[in-house]
Amino acid sequence: MKKCIKGALAITTIILVASVAMGGFEKTAADKDREKAKSKDNLYQQVELLADAISIVRSDYVDEVDSKKLIYGALKGMLSSLDDYSQFMEPDEYDEIKVETRGEFGGVGVEISLRDGILTVVSPIAGTPAEAAGIKAGDKIVKIDGKITKKMTLSEAVKLMRGKPGTMVTLTIWREGERNIFDVPIKRALVKVTSIKKADFIEDKIGYIKMVEFQENTTRDLDASLRKLESQGMDSLILDLRNNPGGLLEGAVDVAERFLPKDKVIVSIKARVPSENAIFKSSGRFNRGDYPLIVIVNEGSASASEIVAGAIKDNKRGIVIGTKTFGKASVQTVIPLKDGSALRFTTASYLTPSGKLIKNEGIMPDVVVERDRSETKKKDVVDIFEEVEQIDSKRPQEQKAILEEQKDNQLDAAVNLMKAIKVYKSEKT
Repeated sequence: MKKCIKGALAITTIILVASVAMGGFEKTAADKDREKAKSKDNLYQQVELLADAISIVRSDYVDEVDSKKLIYGALKGMLSSLDDYSQFMEPDEYDEIKVETRGEFGGVGVEISLRDGILTVVSPIAGTPAEAAGIKAGDKIVKIDGKITKKMTLSEAVKLMRGKPGTMVTLTIWREGERNIFDVPIKRALVKVTSIKKADFIEDKIGYIKMVEFQENTTRDLDASLRKLESQGMDSLILDLRNNPGGLLEGAVDVAERFLPKDKVIVSIKARVPSENAIFKSSGRFNRGDYPLIVIVNEGSASASEIVAGAIKDNKRGIVIGTKTFGKASVQTVIPLKDGSALRFTTASYLTPSGKLIKNEGIMPDVVVERDRSETKKKDVVDIFEEVEQIDSKRPQEQKAILEEQKDNQLDAAVNLMKAIKVYKSEKT
């Protein structure tokens, strides 16, 4: 499987602390055994309560209820009550998750999360219908095909948005800064996500790699891109992790290791059981050299992206530029069950090399550069949808290219900073 006492109460507290310090309240083995047995008794009582509730519903509910439906419902409620990222997945949902990590699935192409109980877009996936329709990181999805998402689980939301390519789904969006909510109709498509969207030169031997997700093949694709650029004389690199929602922990560690010398901490994992804590360090086998490195992030950079950005920043290997990241600092483990369903729940929190827990805080870049939206052409979401409806299957790629050609002040800032770094290094040597 691949975190003010006054008066008499203060006096009592001091006495208790002193007594414990002197050993007067030290627990014996027998005490610990009794507490363990009591905890088991409490669990059994609660399980009996659940069994009683299921029995009553089965016997007295107005319609006959399938037992599996009741159990699945109880499991969904149990997992969703833990935190915003834990969930119970029915067999078909678990199958979709396995397919998604391989980079191909049917749907709209958007990474979602629950933030403060509200269904929130982490980021639209590059080159997908969601991106073409104008969905943005931070958008709140308040309805899916007219169904209110309040109290909706992640798995339920994903199930509603996934579907046969060519069919329609309408997302009702609330966006900060907009006066009203608005509908975004999207045509589903076969979403094929490759880890590397672009690997090329910008200018003056400055390499540029746009990484959109961390999958099984991410490090393989990254190595191929780096070899290509290095063979053509790359002397510096800009790694773009904007709107990268993350993915596999192993992928994040492997990517960070490509840029770090030996024995540098990449990320540390803090679990409930101390024996399961772990510190991931670079082996030094894949270090690509010490050429200047800049990482671009934004509010859509989450999870594995934050691990990489944190490792680069805290180890002072490069400069992080852009806006504050999403702030997802938890590790989820998937446990398959015997009927093909699975539990996906949080088993650990991760900390950056400096020991910072970034949950709900995100990583603050070394150089903050807000995206200047005024420099791009503004369109109504309905206009974008109408354009997508009228064009053939090749046109979305053309439209994407046009969007990429629009001015990107964050990337411009990274390029200018890189030029300055190279000038400084050349003068210093």
